[in-house]
Amino acid sequence: MANVKVEKLRGKYIEDIEIEMVERKGAGHPDSMCDNAAEALSRKLSNWYIEHYGTILHHNVDKAALVGGRSEPKFGGGVVVEPIYFALIGRAICDVMKDNRLEKVPIARLAREAITESLEETFRYMDLKTDIIIDSKIKPGSQDLVGLFDYRKEIPFANDTSFGVSYAPFSNTEKLVYKIEQFLQKEAIKRIPAIGEDIKVMGFRQNKDINLTIATAMVDQLIDDIDAYVAIKQDIREEILNQVPKIIDPSYNVSVDINSADIIEKKVAYITVTGTSAESGDDGQVGRGNRTNGLITPNRPMSLEAAAGKNPVSHVGKIYNVLAGICASEIADNVKGAKQVEVRILSQIGKPISEPLVASVNILTDEAVAWNTVSYEAEQILQQKLANITNLTELFLHKKVTVW
Repeated sequence: MANVKVEKLRGKYIEDIEIEMVERKGAGHPDSMCDNAAEALSRKLSNWYIEHYGTILHHNVDKAALVGGRSEPKFGGGVVVEPIYFALIGRAICDVMKDNRLEKVPIARLAREAITESLEETFRYMDLKTDIIIDSKIKPGSQDLVGLFDYRKEIPFANDTSFGVSYAPFSNTEKLVYKIEQFLQKEAIKRIPAIGEDIKVMGFRQNKDINLTIATAMVDQLIDDIDAYVAIKQDIREEILNQVPKIIDPSYNVSVDINSADIIEKKVAYITVTGTSAESGDDGQVGRGNRTNGLITPNRPMSLEAAAGKNPVSHVGKIYNVLAGICASEIADNVKGAKQVEVRILSQIGKPISEPLVASVNILTDEAVAWNTVSYEAEQILQQKLANITNLTELFLHKKVTVW
């Protein structure tokens, strides 16, 4: 049995605090570009290792160098004059001794493929031949195949002393920020194609008033002039406001500001050639953006861990953050009276990942519920999830869970 501790959460319900701030960076943001590519490489490496050696070999590819380029955007279409530089950085087993023969793992090729594929699935107007330089800085290690654990049969040992933390359920502001970014990225962009993929949504709530400050890198070739740009901003605002009552309680008053640094009278507008600020000097790095639940939430418990790209077998910095979110959501959804849930899981290096040093659960409950029942049911959920923790590996491999 894992060391699970369940306590009452002391403090205010998230909806009752006066000030709340929430942020989400979309797929085209330079930090999210790094997270996406790093996680894609981890999946690609893991599946390659399984195909060739029957197990997942050690790797941590959770660093990146995205150096912004230079561009000259203009209404009707501009140019990228200095390309973005994008390299994945980390460590992976590149040389394997199998049957007394040294085999080479094509790490550099896999890294370039991971970056290329993640960019192709994100951007419509980025020319991968001219607008970006794709590189790999993955350093090799070596390891004999003999004696490796089979990740599908054994409980791996934690490769770090680290913690994972998450919470549930989302507040109204959190739901709004997350779903509006996804709406712009997946639906509104079809009706308003000038919306770029680099979208950031910042939510600020004061009591019942919510302001959304949205930055979206507009695609210059799809906008004729400043008047068309202003009209597109208004269309986006209307699209967002039409979505609000579908997402949150109508008792909230929501205002929307889009590209608020624009100086329209001077024809200064947030337009780009490729749809991302990375083309004009904005740099990126793994772990600087969304947490594993897809948000940045200073009013909630968070880990600073860069989860994307870490191996999905034994790296608790990845596994525990995702597991904490799964456990918190299951408790919030299934334990009667659990109004607000926080989960923190702490590993100890060298110990089985199913046996954390502690799994701490804090629950804010409705007044009328029996605490002993809440506590017992919450603990059972943690115990069950920890006992089956290795199931997470398959979810990572098949992109069934996200880490940014």
